[in-house]
Amino acid sequence: MNLVIVESPAKAKTIEKYLGKDYKVLASFGHVRDLPSKNGSVRPEDDFAMEWAVDTKSKSRIKDITDALKNSDKLILATDPDREGEAISWHLLEVLNKKKALKGKDIERVVFNAITKKSVTDAIANPRQLDQELVDAYLARRALDYLVGFTLSPVLWRKLPGARSAGRVQSVALRLICERETEIENFNPQEFWTIDTIIDTKRGAPFAAKLVSLEGERLDKFSLNNEGLATAAKAKVDSADLSVKSVEAKPVQRKPQPPFQTSTLQQEASRKLGFSATRTMQTAQRLYEGIDIGGETVGLITYMRTDGISMVGEALSECRDVIKNDIGAAYCPKDPREYKTKAKNAQEAHEAIRPTSFERHPDKVKLSGDQKKLYELIWKRAMASQMENARMERTTIEIADAANTVGLRATGSVIRFDGFLKVYEETKTSTDGDDDESATLPPVEAGDAAKADEVKADQHFTQPPPRYSEASLVKKMEELGIGRPSTYASILKVLQDRGYVNLDKRRFTPDDKGRLVTSFLENFFSRYVQYDYTADLEERLDKVSAGELDYKTLLGDFWKQFAATVDETKELRVTHVLDALNDALRPLIFPDKEDGSDPRKCTSCDDGELSLKLGKFGAFVGCSNYPECKFTRPFGDGNDPNADNEDTMLGAHPDMAGEVWLKTGRFGPYVELKTEPDPELKKQPKPKRTSLPKNWPYNEMTLDKAVQLLSLPREIGEHPAEGGMITGALGRYGPYILHNGTYANVPTADEMFEVGLNRAVDLIAEKRANPGRGRSAGTVLKDLGLHPSTEKPVKIMDGRYGPYVKYEKINATIPSGTKPEDVNIDMALEYIAEKEAKGTRKKKKPAAKKKPAAKKKPAAKKKPAAKKTAAKKTTTKKT
Repeated sequence: MNLVIVESPAKAKTIEKYLGKDYKVLASFGHVRDLPSKNGSVRPEDDFAMEWAVDTKSKSRIKDITDALKNSDKLILATDPDREGEAISWHLLEVLNKKKALKGKDIERVVFNAITKKSVTDAIANPRQLDQELVDAYLARRALDYLVGFTLSPVLWRKLPGARSAGRVQSVALRLICERETEIENFNPQEFWTIDTIIDTKRGAPFAAKLVSLEGERLDKFSLNNEGLATAAKAKVDSADLSVKSVEAKPVQRKPQPPFQTSTLQQEASRKLGFSATRTMQTAQRLYEGIDIGGETVGLITYMRTDGISMVGEALSECRDVIKNDIGAAYCPKDPREYKTKAKNAQEAHEAIRPTSFERHPDKVKLSGDQKKLYELIWKRAMASQMENARMERTTIEIADAANTVGLRATGSVIRFDGFLKVYEETKTSTDGDDDESATLPPVEAGDAAKADEVKADQHFTQPPPRYSEASLVKKMEELGIGRPSTYASILKVLQDRGYVNLDKRRFTPDDKGRLVTSFLENFFSRYVQYDYTADLEERLDKVSAGELDYKTLLGDFWKQFAATVDETKELRVTHVLDALNDALRPLIFPDKEDGSDPRKCTSCDDGELSLKLGKFGAFVGCSNYPECKFTRPFGDGNDPNADNEDTMLGAHPDMAGEVWLKTGRFGPYVELKTEPDPELKKQPKPKRTSLPKNWPYNEMTLDKAVQLLSLPREIGEHPAEGGMITGALGRYGPYILHNGTYANVPTADEMFEVGLNRAVDLIAEKRANPGRGRSAGTVLKDLGLHPSTEKPVKIMDGRYGPYVKYEKINATIPSGTKPEDVNIDMALEYIAEKEAKGTRKKKKPAAKKKPAAKKKPAAKKKPAAKKTAAKKTTTKKT
C-alpha cells in the first residue's frame, strides 16, 4: 500500500479515484504546524532558530497519517508545486521523523500542474526529492514576516494607540493607498475646452470631428483654457468654408494577450466579473482541485498560483486543434505563439493558468455561478492567446478651410478580420486618446465640400487620479515588484480586516487609522516602507529559492539594521510622535485658511493650539488647553469647511423652553436644545441633540429645520389595517420609518418629514414583501440542499447585517462582494468549515434549577428573650 499526502480533502478525493486500490490518499488540510503567536518563536540570537507548534486539529490529522503509515510501504508527498507546497511536505516530514514513523519507509516527492489522470499518474511515475532550496525560501519569508510583525507591532501599540499591526508587505501596500488619497486631496483641477462638431459631406452619413488646429497652430489639451477662447474658436468653425483635405487609411493589427497568470487573472476577474481577489482565488482553487462534471470528477484548470505565461506543447497542440475544428483554420496562426514573462522577480517557473482540456468548452461543462464565470474567462483567454491577430483599417480624415484658419480631424477604424476578438477581448483600463477609434467613417475623398453642423464648445476639468481598485492595486504592486501574486489576496484582506482601508464601490479609501500608521512608519521606519527596498528584498528572497544565497545570511543582514531602528524608538515619547504626525499630516489636518490666519489656532478659546490626539476610539483633533477647553473635531476634517465653525444660536424653540444651537462635534455637525439648569436636580439631564442629515448643508441650517430635527421621532399616523403607530426617524444608515419592528428606508430626510400615512403604509408593505437587508431577518433567499455529512438542510438567509449561510446552529457570513444567488453548496460548505474552525463562543451553562422551597412549619411561640449585657462591636477592616 502507498500513502499519498495532499493539502485538501477535495483534492484527495479526486486523486484517489485516479490511482486505484493500491493507494490511500489523505489530506493534511494545509500546514500541519506554524510559528505560534508569541515572542520567541524566531530567535535571532540563536542563529534564527524557529519554534514550531502543532494545533489541536492538526494533531488528529497527523495521527491519521501516522496510523495509515503503519500499513504502507511508501510515503508520497503530492502537495502543491510551489514554495508553500514544498514547505507543507517539509513540515510533515519533520513531524513524522520526530515520531519515528518513517523507519523503513520509502519517501518520494511528486508534483503535477493539473489534477487530471494523466498528469497525476505521470507525476507518480517520475518522483523527485524534496527541494531544500524552496524550503529555505519559505523559512526566510516566514521568519521575516514574523520578525517584522512581532517586533514592529508592539512599537505601534505603545507609541500609536489604536494601531493594530504592521507587516512587511502589507504596510507598503497601505502606503500606496494612502499616497493616492493624498494625491486626490492635493489635486488642483485645470480647466480646458473642446470644440466638437458633426461634419456632413453629402457622401454617406454625417460623422463627428474635433478641432485640432487654429490659425495654423496645433492645439494641445490646454490651448483653449477659458470660455472666451473657446467661444472665439467656435465662431471661427461656424463661419469657415470647409473641405476634406486628406483621407488616410492605414492597416493595423492587434495581438492577443498571453494566458492568465495569478495577477492578471485577479485583475481581469475584478474588471469583467466584479470578483474580489479572494473570491477569484477561492473559485480557482475549486476548479483546480476537481469538479464533478456529470459522473466524472476532474480538475478543470491548471495550478492557479503562478507567474508563468507559457503552455506546454501538448496543451498548445490541443488548443490549436480546437481552434481549427471549432472556429476555423483561418483563425489559427501558422506557428504556435510563445510568451515569456517580463516580471523581474518571477517565482518558480510554472505553466500559465489554462484549461486542463480545451475540448471542455464552457457551454458543455456542467458548472454554475462563480465557477462557470471564471472557467469561461480562463478558457477564452487561453484560447485567444493562440489565435490570429485582429486586422483593422484605421482611417483619419483631415478637414480645413482654404486658409488653414481651422483644422478638424475625424478618426475611426473598421475591423477587416476579427481574429482573436471572435473569442475574447481584454477589458480596456484606459483610452489612447479622445478620438473615437471605433467610429465607422463614410467613403469621402479629398476635395469634397464639408459643412460643420452642431458646433459645440464643451467645458472640461482635469480629473484627479482614481482611487485604487483591487485590480489596479494588484497591477501596481506587481509593477513595483512588491510581494508575490499568490499573496496579494491575503494582503488586501488583512488591510480591510485591520480597519486600515475601506472598500467602497470597489475602490480603496484609507481609514484614519491607516493614514496614521503609514505616516508613523514613514517618519520612524521609512526604510521599511520604501518601494525599492521592499522589491530588492523580494529579489534577494528569489536568490534563496534559486540556491544563490543562504537564507540565514539574508536574515542576519536584515535583522542587524531592523533591530537597530527599533532600538532608536525606545526613548520615543507619544508627544514626539504626535508632533511628527502634526507636521507630516498638516495639509490634511490643518490646511491653510483663506484669510491667512493660523490653521492650528483653536476657534473655541483664545490661546489654545490644536493638535492631534489619540483616544479610546481613535485619533481626533483637540485643544492644548484641555480640560479647560473641550473643543474637538474628527481627524481628517481639516478640509471640511464646517469643521472649525463656531457654535451658532439659531433662536428660541417655539414650543419648548430653551435655545436651539447649531454645533460641530467630534462626530460631525448637530443641533442641540439648550435649557437652563434646574437647581433642584443634582444631576442635570443631557440636552436633546440630533445630528444633521447628510444632504442638509451646515451653512443652510435654519431654526425651522432644527426644530424639525429636535422633534424626532415623528408620529406619522396609526396603521389603518394593523393598528400601531408608524413613526419616522433618523438612524445610523439614514432616514427611515418604523412600524411593528419593520424598518423601511426613506431616500431623504426631507421626504421623511413630508411622507403621509398612505405612502408610509405602502413603504412598510413593500419592505415586508422584499425584506432585502432590512431588520426583518429570517427570510430564506436560497435552499442549497442537504449537508453531505449530516443530510441537514443548508440555506442562504437574509439577516439584519446581510445574507448568510445557515446550517443547524452555525451562521456563516458570505464574503463581501459575493452575491447570494451565486453561492452554491460547495462554497457554502467552505464558509461553514471556516466558521467551525474559528470556533464559537462558549455558551453559558443554564442556571441550576432551584429546589422547591420546603413548606414552612408554623412558627413556635417565642419565649421572652433573656436580658443580655451589651457587647462591644468588633470593627471589620475594609479591604
